[in-house]
Amino acid sequence: MASRDPRRPNVLLVLSDDQGAWALGCSGNDDIHTPHLDALADSGVRLSSFFCASPVCSPARASLFTGEIPSRHGVHDWISQRHTGTDFLAGRRLFTDDLHDAGYRLGLVGKWHLGLHDRPRPGFVRWLAHESGGGPYHGAILYDGDQRTEATGYLTDVLTGAACDFLRGEAGLDAPFYLSLHYTAPHKPWKGQHPAAFEALYDGCAFASCPQGEPHPWQPLGPDGAPIGGEPDTRAALTGYFAAVSAMDAGIGQVLATLDELGLRESTLVIFTSDNGFSCGQHGIWGKGNGTFPQNMYDTSVMVPAIVSQPGRIPGGRVCDALLSAYDLRPTLLDHLGLPDGRADLPGRSFAGVLAGAEPAPGSSVVVFDEYGPVRMIRTRSWKYVHRHPFGPHELYDLESDPGEERNRAEDPATAAIRHDLAGRLDSWFARYADPESDGRALPVSGSGQSAPLGPGAGPGAGLCAFEPAAFPTVPRYGDG
Repeated sequence: MASRDPRRPNVLLVLSDDQGAWALGCSGNDDIHTPHLDALADSGVRLSSFFCASPVCSPARASLFTGEIPSRHGVHDWISQRHTGTDFLAGRRLFTDDLHDAGYRLGLVGKWHLGLHDRPRPGFVRWLAHESGGGPYHGAILYDGDQRTEATGYLTDVLTGAACDFLRGEAGLDAPFYLSLHYTAPHKPWKGQHPAAFEALYDGCAFASCPQGEPHPWQPLGPDGAPIGGEPDTRAALTGYFAAVSAMDAGIGQVLATLDELGLRESTLVIFTSDNGFSCGQHGIWGKGNGTFPQNMYDTSVMVPAIVSQPGRIPGGRVCDALLSAYDLRPTLLDHLGLPDGRADLPGRSFAGVLAGAEPAPGSSVVVFDEYGPVRMIRTRSWKYVHRHPFGPHELYDLESDPGEERNRAEDPATAAIRHDLAGRLDSWFARYADPESDGRALPVSGSGQSAPLGPGAGPGAGLCAFEPAAFPTVPRYGDG
């Protein structure tokens, strides 16, 4: 009957789309309604300083599943076309492969966005994948196995229902299960897309958590003067974004209730996180890493919500502020499940001890790294340095005195030694973990999408949409990121 053994638990990974770490009630946001996620955090541990590997969808997801950085797996931008016949992770080992080999039955419901979404990956007994990376919440196209179908109803509800059906179907079987439940929420579009009951939650909301300042100098604007990553009606966009999160929260509540109903809650590890962050006006940006050009590495883009729960095994009611990354998820998951890792060549380190209640070891998990094409970041507890190959501009922020990242000190002589040290550590880390064939350092990544996988002999920039300065202000980007 699935797994009833807390030491060999089932796994439910819930992944949201474009959700900033700030967009949760339990993170201190009084505007937003997320009662079920707040309760999930109370039942487990909230990781308050958890970072994606890249601030855009496809590379972030590829790193989550492989444990490899983009400059190794070769996915450097969101996948710009449907690519039903192209597997961007061909030849890569995912942690789902490890679970399958260990006897887990695998399921996917929702957004994949790593190519070859029109057929199940090896080992998956359930495959209901979104056709692309985003789109309307009504009439969405899904692939049920290899059959193309149009979803009937509100997409978040459709995915929730499919997830609950999967759990009920697995409950009577002998093997443990793994389910990836990948919502498209709260990815745009927003206005007029979400149930009225959830929009009504935000009638009269001041949206104090999303101050709307002057557009960032690097934020492209559309012909109507609105940020390309947003929508012309800012209040309606905020209402839609928040409503999308709340509707997803309600769906997650239904899925968790199904686990309780089936008696599987204590023998199921539940992980909630997002692929990348998002700014709804913070820093004058609507969007994520590709909400600006050059791409940005603000915490609103790279920090994501993260909650891990397994009652009876993971002590609840805790907040861990250790600096952790999506590339740490794979080794942590395998460690918690008691499965061998065998990939010492990857940068991630298990934080399973933290889940079990231990305090992080002194000096551990003090640095995280990010990349988006030629833009690279190193972040410690006190400093963040962003290096843009080959010409800059570079950024350096003193996070203790300037947690909002408003004063760039990269050219300040008083911080020259700090910048030099961080730049050296950044170069050393990427030299250790990047593959020269897939290194993004010299790639002309614009945030306009990746059209083919990188691989041996592809050459710099192959498969990527190059930046065209004259066209940039009106390029209709971000649609599938």
